Amino acid sequence: MANRKRAGGDGDARAALRLRAVGLRPTRQRSALAGLLFKGHDRHVSAETLHEEAIKAGVKVSLATVYNTLHQFTQAGLLQQVVVDASRCYFDTNVGDHQHFYSPEDESLIDIPGHDIKVSGWPQAPKGTAVERVDVIVRLKRI
Repeated sequence: MANRKRAGGDGDARAALRLRAVGLRPTRQRSALAGLLFKGHDRHVSAETLHEEAIKAGVKVSLATVYNTLHQFTQAGLLQQVVVDASRCYFDTNVGDHQHFYSPEDESLIDIPGHDIKVSGWPQAPKGTAVERVDVIVRLKRI
Protein backbone atom coordinates (compact mmCIF):
# COMPACT_ATOMS: atom_id res chain seq x y z
CA MET A 1 0.00 0.00 0.00
CA ALA A 2 1.40 3.38 -1.01
CA ASN A 3 2.24 5.87 1.70
CA ARG A 4 0.01 8.89 0.97
CA LYS A 5 0.57 12.28 2.57
CA ARG A 6 -2.55 13.74 4.18
CA ALA A 7 -3.49 17.33 3.42
CA GLY A 8 -2.95 18.64 6.93
CA GLY A 9 -0.24 16.34 8.32
CA ASP A 10 0.50 17.16 11.97
CA GLY A 11 -2.17 19.85 11.84
CA ASP A 12 -4.77 17.13 11.31
CA ALA A 13 -3.53 15.26 14.40
CA ARG A 14 -3.80 18.40 16.54
CA ALA A 15 -7.19 19.10 15.02
CA ALA A 16 -8.38 15.58 15.90
CA LEU A 17 -7.43 16.17 19.54
CA ARG A 18 -9.30 19.49 19.53
CA LEU A 19 -12.39 17.82 18.06
CA ARG A 20 -12.35 15.00 20.60
CA ALA A 21 -12.04 17.55 23.42
CA VAL A 22 -15.42 19.05 22.45
CA GLY A 23 -17.12 15.69 21.86
CA LEU A 24 -16.92 15.59 18.06
CA ARG A 25 -15.75 12.47 16.25
CA PRO A 26 -12.64 13.41 14.27
CA THR A 27 -13.60 12.18 10.82
CA ARG A 28 -11.09 12.65 8.03
CA GLN A 29 -13.00 15.64 6.62
CA ARG A 30 -13.61 17.31 10.01
CA SER A 31 -9.96 16.89 10.96
CA ALA A 32 -8.76 18.29 7.65
CA LEU A 33 -11.10 21.30 7.85
CA ALA A 34 -10.17 21.95 11.49
CA GLY A 35 -6.50 21.73 10.51
CA LEU A 36 -7.07 24.45 7.92
CA LEU A 37 -9.19 26.61 10.23
CA PHE A 38 -7.05 26.56 13.35
CA LYS A 39 -3.56 26.93 11.95
CA GLY A 40 -1.88 29.95 13.45
CA HIS A 41 -3.83 33.15 14.06
CA ASP A 42 -7.54 33.83 14.54
CA ARG A 43 -9.44 34.35 11.33
CA HIS A 44 -12.83 34.88 9.72
CA VAL A 45 -13.90 32.54 6.94
CA SER A 46 -16.98 31.95 4.87
CA ALA A 47 -17.96 28.42 3.89
CA GLU A 48 -17.02 29.24 0.31
CA THR A 49 -13.51 30.46 1.15
CA LEU A 50 -12.84 27.45 3.40
CA HIS A 51 -14.10 25.15 0.64
CA GLU A 52 -11.67 26.77 -1.82
CA GLU A 53 -8.80 26.38 0.68
CA ALA A 54 -9.70 22.74 1.21
CA ILE A 55 -9.75 21.97 -2.51
CA LYS A 56 -6.37 23.72 -2.98
CA ALA A 57 -4.98 21.65 -0.08
CA GLY A 58 -6.15 18.43 -1.70
CA VAL A 59 -9.06 17.79 0.68
CA LYS A 60 -11.96 16.21 -1.20
CA VAL A 61 -15.02 17.76 0.40
CA SER A 62 -18.29 19.19 -0.87
CA LEU A 63 -19.46 22.71 -0.10
CA ALA A 64 -22.45 21.21 1.74
CA THR A 65 -20.09 19.24 4.00
CA VAL A 66 -18.10 22.42 4.71
CA TYR A 67 -21.32 24.22 5.72
CA ASN A 68 -22.42 21.32 7.93
CA THR A 69 -18.99 21.08 9.55
CA LEU A 70 -18.80 24.81 10.26
CA HIS A 71 -22.20 24.66 11.94
CA GLN A 72 -21.14 21.60 13.98
CA PHE A 73 -17.98 23.42 15.07
CA THR A 74 -20.08 26.45 16.04
CA GLN A 75 -22.49 24.33 18.10
CA ALA A 76 -19.49 22.71 19.82
CA GLY A 77 -18.06 26.13 20.76
CA LEU A 78 -15.04 26.02 18.43
CA LEU A 79 -16.32 28.84 16.22
CA GLN A 80 -18.56 31.86 16.47
CA GLN A 81 -20.94 32.63 13.61
CA VAL A 82 -21.11 36.28 12.55
CA VAL A 83 -24.03 37.18 10.27
CA VAL A 84 -23.40 40.44 8.43
CA ASP A 85 -26.53 40.37 6.27
CA ALA A 86 -29.16 37.94 5.02
CA SER A 87 -26.84 36.51 2.37
CA ARG A 88 -23.43 36.55 4.07
CA CYS A 89 -22.06 35.03 7.23
CA TYR A 90 -18.58 34.34 8.52
CA PHE A 91 -17.20 31.88 11.01
CA ASP A 92 -14.74 33.32 13.52
CA THR A 93 -12.09 31.23 15.25
CA ASN A 94 -11.93 33.85 18.02
CA VAL A 95 -14.82 32.78 20.27
CA GLY A 96 -14.13 35.39 22.96
CA ASP A 97 -16.31 38.47 23.41
CA HIS A 98 -15.44 41.01 20.73
CA GLN A 99 -16.96 43.14 18.00
CA HIS A 100 -16.27 43.56 14.30
CA PHE A 101 -15.75 46.05 11.52
CA TYR A 102 -17.29 44.92 8.22
CA SER A 103 -16.33 46.30 4.82
CA PRO A 104 -18.90 45.40 2.16
CA GLU A 105 -16.58 46.67 -0.58
CA ASP A 106 -14.07 43.87 -0.07
CA GLU A 107 -16.31 41.65 2.09
CA SER A 108 -13.81 41.66 4.95
CA LEU A 109 -14.51 41.23 8.62
CA ILE A 110 -11.99 42.69 11.08
CA ASP A 111 -11.88 42.31 14.86
CA ILE A 112 -12.25 45.54 16.80
CA PRO A 113 -9.33 45.51 19.23
CA GLY A 114 -9.89 45.45 22.96
CA HIS A 115 -13.23 46.35 24.42
CA ASP A 116 -13.75 49.62 22.55
CA ILE A 117 -17.54 49.28 22.31
CA LYS A 118 -19.73 49.24 25.38
CA VAL A 119 -23.35 48.14 25.00
CA SER A 120 -25.74 49.25 27.71
CA GLY A 121 -29.46 49.62 28.26
CA TRP A 122 -30.59 46.42 26.61
CA PRO A 123 -33.95 45.05 27.73
CA GLN A 124 -34.34 42.21 30.17
CA ALA A 125 -34.64 38.86 28.41
CA PRO A 126 -38.08 37.22 28.40
CA LYS A 127 -38.85 34.77 31.19
CA GLY A 128 -37.08 31.46 30.72
CA THR A 129 -34.35 32.92 28.50
CA ALA A 130 -31.00 34.62 28.95
CA VAL A 131 -28.91 36.87 26.73
CA GLU A 132 -26.22 34.65 25.22
CA ARG A 133 -24.25 37.40 23.53
CA VAL A 134 -24.66 40.73 21.78
CA ASP A 135 -23.17 41.10 18.31
CA VAL A 136 -22.00 44.51 17.18
CA ILE A 137 -20.95 44.98 13.57
CA VAL A 138 -19.65 48.39 12.56
CA ARG A 139 -20.10 48.78 8.81
CA LEU A 140 -17.40 50.68 6.94
CA LYS A 141 -17.37 52.60 3.67
CA ARG A 142 -14.52 54.19 1.78
CA ILE A 143 -14.45 57.98 1.69
